[in-house]
Amino acid sequence: MADALFRTQSDFYKALAHPTRLQILEILRPGERCVCEIFPALDMDQSNVSRHLSIMKNAGLLHSRKVGLNVHYRVSDTRIFELLDLSSDMIRKIWQDKADLVRQ
Repeated sequence: MADALFRTQSDFYKALAHPTRLQILEILRPGERCVCEIFPALDMDQSNVSRHLSIMKNAGLLHSRKVGLNVHYRVSDTRIFELLDLSSDMIRKIWQDKADLVRQ
C-alpha cells in the first residue's frame, strides 16, 4: 500500500515538474480558463500547451470541460495553490540561507 502511495505521489510531483506547468497553474489560480486564453498568455504554440495540460489532467491535477469548440480547464483541488505557495516560501528561505552564507 505504501509503495503505491509513493509511486502515485511521485507521479503527482512529476506532473508539476516543469516550469510551463507551474505557469499554467498560476494562470488557472483565479479560476477556469479556456485553452484559447492559456496558450497566448504563455506565448507558446497551442499544441505544446495542450500537451502540458494533458499531462496535468492525466495526473488528476486538472479537470476539463468542452464548451462549444473550446476546452476549459480548472484545477481539481485548489489546495494545489497552498502547496505551490509553501514551496515558494521554502525556496525563498533556501535562497536567503545561501545568500547569508555568501556574506559570512
